[in-house]
Amino acid sequence: MIGEDRTTSSDDGEEGGLLNATFGALGRVLMGFFAEFGRIVLLLRSVIRYIPTAIRSRRLVLEQMYMIGVGSLPLVLLIGSFTGAIAALQATNLFAKFNLLALARPFVGGSIATVVFTELSPVLTALVIAGRVGGSIAAQIGTMKVSEQIDALEMMAVHPSRYLAMPRVMAALVMMPMLIVFSDLVALLGAFLLVILKFTFQPADYWDSIRRFFSVYEIVVGMLKSATFGGVTALIGCYVGFNTEGGAEGVGNSTVRSFTLSSAAILVLDALFGYVL
Repeated sequence: MIGEDRTTSSDDGEEGGLLNATFGALGRVLMGFFAEFGRIVLLLRSVIRYIPTAIRSRRLVLEQMYMIGVGSLPLVLLIGSFTGAIAALQATNLFAKFNLLALARPFVGGSIATVVFTELSPVLTALVIAGRVGGSIAAQIGTMKVSEQIDALEMMAVHPSRYLAMPRVMAALVMMPMLIVFSDLVALLGAFLLVILKFTFQPADYWDSIRRFFSVYEIVVGMLKSATFGGVTALIGCYVGFNTEGGAEGVGNSTVRSFTLSSAAILVLDALFGYVL
């Protein structure tokens, strides 16, 4: 009996220790998440404080707008064209699977446009920008951090948020909706070519469907999403760059970390937009 009691007590102690370790690890993860989230919010507050200086710093803003917008345009056009084609292929295949393609012809163009405007173009374009622009921002600022150039800016009484973060966030906020406009256009053209060539749609049926079911609200939602995604991507890239450590290896890690955090934030925000809007 005494031996059994000791065994039971030992098992209970092991289970209690495992439970404590699990909750302790979970608590540390949550504390780390909220601490990092708080630091990003503080950086956002600092960027907002320097937005009134954007006119005075217009050269920096325009340089970033060129890098984010013009530099990303070829890739956005490529992604947009295939986005529209894939959306059309999936929509028409789904209708064809249930022998409803003939019945759905008047609605295919409108349904493709709705999906492209509100979901596919904003999200996929934002993910591409997160990889290209977010990683680039983290690498640029991270290199300045490990080479002590940011310390030199502070010694010259130049705030890093004003000189580095604010122009990038402002440029992303402005250029992302413009990129989405081009992405939407080439996506509709890509979808048009696919339904014409593969499913023998009449051009008038496709464009008439888009015209009849077009809603300005869908465009507004897409623009709002894209501006938010762009601003968050640039903000996270700046935050990760400011916290880079460890030389060249640290810069590489920051690039990957920026893309990972930005992609996760984009998907979470997209889910919140879908719930609210």
